[in-house]
Amino acid sequence: MIPYRGRFAPSPSGALHFGSLVAAVGSYLDARAHAGQWLVRIEDLDPPRTRPGAAGQILAELEAYGLEWDGPVLQQSLRFDVYAEAIDQLTRSKSLRECCCSRSALARLPENQSRPTGTGEELFHPAECLAVDGALSPGHALRLRVPAGVIAFDDRSLGPQSIDVAASAGDFVLRRRDGLYAYQLAVVVDDAAQGISDVVRGSDLLSSTARQVLLQHALGLPSVRYLHLPLAVDDRGLKLSKSGAAAAIGGRGGMARQLVAVLEFLGQSPPAALARAPTRAIWDWAHEHWRVEGFAGCAARAAPQVAC
Repeated sequence: MIPYRGRFAPSPSGALHFGSLVAAVGSYLDARAHAGQWLVRIEDLDPPRTRPGAAGQILAELEAYGLEWDGPVLQQSLRFDVYAEAIDQLTRSKSLRECCCSRSALARLPENQSRPTGTGEELFHPAECLAVDGALSPGHALRLRVPAGVIAFDDRSLGPQSIDVAASAGDFVLRRRDGLYAYQLAVVVDDAAQGISDVVRGSDLLSSTARQVLLQHALGLPSVRYLHLPLAVDDRGLKLSKSGAAAAIGGRGGMARQLVAVLEFLGQSPPAALARAPTRAIWDWAHEHWRVEGFAGCAARAAPQVAC
């Protein structure tokens, strides 16, 4: 059996919020329940979105909450050469195509033409945007050629999944027009490099999972197991996010209540008295009682209001 290695991979675009804590706690407890390792990766691929000091703040918050990671923290901004090698591999296998269309240009296309595919027959693309087999052109995005058909994988919470990536996303970007590498590429390359066996994260990334499975196959990388946690949403049903100004997790006085609220959100049924217990006692209880059945099949839940 493959040793369990999980990870938590926040982007340093702001402080952690309740949804971030759910992903951190869920991935951490699942790793520890399987006597596995839990790694932390900083996904700082996009300099314009990276907030100075946020990475250090995130690590300090994880440490303060008692989340103990194994090994060094990996930073994606230091691994561009590795992503370039993956692009070279995909170029040699003729798995990529160039695209000079901007997001705004694609958004203006008719709805039935808004998903670029790799057939080379898209009338709405200028000739220079079609796939080429020679040298790559500067200023063009690189997209993975997505074959027709369904990508199937099993999720430990939501069950068997079947997603038609060609129909739902089309050829998706791996390197942007500005030369920066896309999340989909980096996460697949880094999961393989770190020997990740299990990915535990929010259900908002379920559609990304199908793309990542497809990319794993294209790069000849190992498959991983997936567990998608319920997505924390606000009272309007919208995902909690840093860009949406979700409230940051509380200070030291509210840590116990925050952790217990996360356990309740994940259906672990912690005793009420645990909210007044020391952090170590909360983790001891959570390690012993972790069960995926508490949230199995649940894709989204409203985040509680937790006083700090």
